[in-house]
Amino acid sequence: MSTAGQVIKCKAAVAWEAGKPLSIEEVEVAPPQKEEVRLKILFTSLCHTDVYFWEAKGQHPLFPRIYGHEAGGIVESVGEGVTDLQPGDHVLPVFTGECKECRHCKSEESNMCDLLRINTDRGTMLSDGKSRFSKDGKPIYHFLGTSTFSEYTVCHVGSVAKINPAAPLDKVCVLSCGICTGFGATVNVAKPKKGSSVAIFGLGAVGLAAAEGARVSGAARIIGVDLNSNRFEEAKKFGVNEFVNPKDHNKPVQEVIAEMTDGGVDRSVECTGSIQAMISAFECVHDGWGVAVLVGVPNKDDAFKTHPVNFLNERTLKGTFYGNYKPRSDLPGVVEMYMNKELEVDKFITHSVPFSEINKAFDLMLSGQSIRCIIRMEN
Repeated sequence: MSTAGQVIKCKAAVAWEAGKPLSIEEVEVAPPQKEEVRLKILFTSLCHTDVYFWEAKGQHPLFPRIYGHEAGGIVESVGEGVTDLQPGDHVLPVFTGECKECRHCKSEESNMCDLLRINTDRGTMLSDGKSRFSKDGKPIYHFLGTSTFSEYTVCHVGSVAKINPAAPLDKVCVLSCGICTGFGATVNVAKPKKGSSVAIFGLGAVGLAAAEGARVSGAARIIGVDLNSNRFEEAKKFGVNEFVNPKDHNKPVQEVIAEMTDGGVDRSVECTGSIQAMISAFECVHDGWGVAVLVGVPNKDDAFKTHPVNFLNERTLKGTFYGNYKPRSDLPGVVEMYMNKELEVDKFITHSVPFSEINKAFDLMLSGQSIRCIIRMEN
């Protein structure tokens, strides 16, 4: 029986307050409104961004809230004005979007949509400023316009990418955020040449994805930089073949890397959010042609400080957002890379739990045991 146009009752993992275990609750999910789609989520994944905002570190908390933004699902119903998606389509919801109408979306050089750019403070839908989630008549806030820790969710159509229905959703769901962010930072922005050297700062999920990008690009030397030496063995699976722990040296790590590489690496990608790592990533690239790409998000009061001569000596500093991928236009192609065995996604997935045990996924990430944990909505 069709549920289109009706309120759906389903299970969702609700965060009632910061840092406390999520509670599986029965919630109501309203039908999609204009330019919205309602999705049945089949698989979702836990990302560091979910944990960061669940802990409410430095942020004004919005509770109760339904987190989650890495997921794969099927379109259940569409709202008014939605023409490029229909019920049954296999999709990946994305924390940012692509309206296809603003100057950014029409630019070949940007993926930062004016309408659907990431907004961590907004807990409601764009069209009417209301939530589509409720319990006992009281609203529950959205997160990043996705809220995938729910059996059903409502998203703006511009934040939903239609993909190949043959792609396994329990694998490609991780492409909704961190993997594309790191991989795209390397292949789309740093663009290392075959045989070149690349330094990756930070070997979490995003950094490993950046290393994977360097591997796919044919880099000969991929140097992993991390304060946790326990990460080095796992990083070998992603192409990292040399390692540096800054704590093992009594000089700045950029000097260590410059000595290792006869003046500096060709490319570097910073994936930590540490302002010092950002500075080191820039200063460790070779003069004349070196390119450093910043991915991590720094604290709001941080300041990037380096001597201007580093720029005058023809080093280039770039930033990137979601790997420079436009979600609706580009994400289907990334999925095809996986299907064609050009991009290895499975090795990012270290654990899997049923939806009823979603808090275990948080424990695994907080303890550093998992890269990505898949949460199966149908136990």
